[in-house]
Amino acid sequence: MTLNLYLLRHGETTFSQSGNFCGETDAELTKEGMEMASSFAEIYQKLQWEAVYVSPMKRTIATAKPFCDAIGMEMQLRDGLREGSYGEWETKSKSLIEKNYAQNYIKWLTEPAWNAPKGGETAVEIANRSMPVIAEIQEKHPQGNVLVVSHKATIRIMLCSLLGIDLGRYRYRVNILVASVSMVKFDVNGPLLEILGDRHHIPDHIRSRPGT
Repeated sequence: MTLNLYLLRHGETTFSQSGNFCGETDAELTKEGMEMASSFAEIYQKLQWEAVYVSPMKRTIATAKPFCDAIGMEMQLRDGLREGSYGEWETKSKSLIEKNYAQNYIKWLTEPAWNAPKGGETAVEIANRSMPVIAEIQEKHPQGNVLVVSHKATIRIMLCSLLGIDLGRYRYRVNILVASVSMVKFDVNGPLLEILGDRHHIPDHIRSRPGT
C-alpha cells in the first residue's frame, strides 16, 4: 500500500510579492494567485484523489477551492496546517526587522527551531501542531493520493520532519515557491521525497514572476 502526499503552497499574495513577513496575517490571493489555483486544478484534477486537507486561512482556502470544485470533494480544514506566526514582525519588511529587532532576528536566522520572532512561533512549535495532521492522514488514508494545501514555512517544516532534516535548517535546505507542488510517497520503507517544488502546472507568463 502506498500513500502519495501532495503538498501545495498557496498562490501568490501581495506579501509573497513584497517579501514582507506574513504568517497569521490573513492575506488574500492576487489575481495571479487565483490563476495559479485554477491552473493547478486544471492539471491535477485528472488524478484520483482520496481527500483534501487545507489550512483555514483565506489564501489557502482560495487556492484549494477551484480544485475541490473540479473534483467534487469537500476540503477538510485543519488548524495545524496554518502558517507560523511572526508575532510583532507580521506585515513588516526584512530591512525593518533587521533594524528594530536586530538580536531577535539574528537568533531566528541562526536557530529558528528554538528561537521565534518576538511573539511568534518556533519551528518546533509549528512541527508539533502540523505533524499530527500528517499522522491523521496516514491513519485515515493508507493508500492513494491526498492533497494538503498549506504555507511556505509550514510545508518546509513538515518536509524536514518527515525526511529527518534538522528543523533549525528548514530555511536553508528546502525552498517552496508560491503555488509549487511537492510529493512524499509513504510505503513500507517510510517517507520518500519524489517531487520538490514543481511549478510546471503554472502558465509561463505567471511562473516567471518574482516572489517567495
